[in-house]
Amino acid sequence: MINTDLPSRPEYMLTTVDNPFDPWTEWDEWFAWDMNAGYHTPGLLDRVARVGDDLSDADQSVAIQEAIDEIVRENVLGVHRKVLPGDVEKFRQLVDEEKKF
Repeated sequence: MINTDLPSRPEYMLTTVDNPFDPWTEWDEWFAWDMNAGYHTPGLLDRVARVGDDLSDADQSVAIQEAIDEIVRENVLGVHRKVLPGDVEKFRQLVDEEKKF
């Protein structure tokens, strides 16, 4: 049976610890920085995610989230992390606070 419900867990995006841009709100800048750094994170996600035309949108969303979890768990380069909307701004604020000391 194909699941037609939207995932109940939050949806994350994949980023790297050193990318200063937010993939939620600064996609173009985030993407350019990621490509320039040589990570090619969207391509990695595309290779790991098990998606296809035979899956519903909800199932594809789950497959993408599972791929993000796998990439972060394996973390071959040691740089990938998953973020919720607003997480990057929170990280920025923490770094700014640490710079004050």
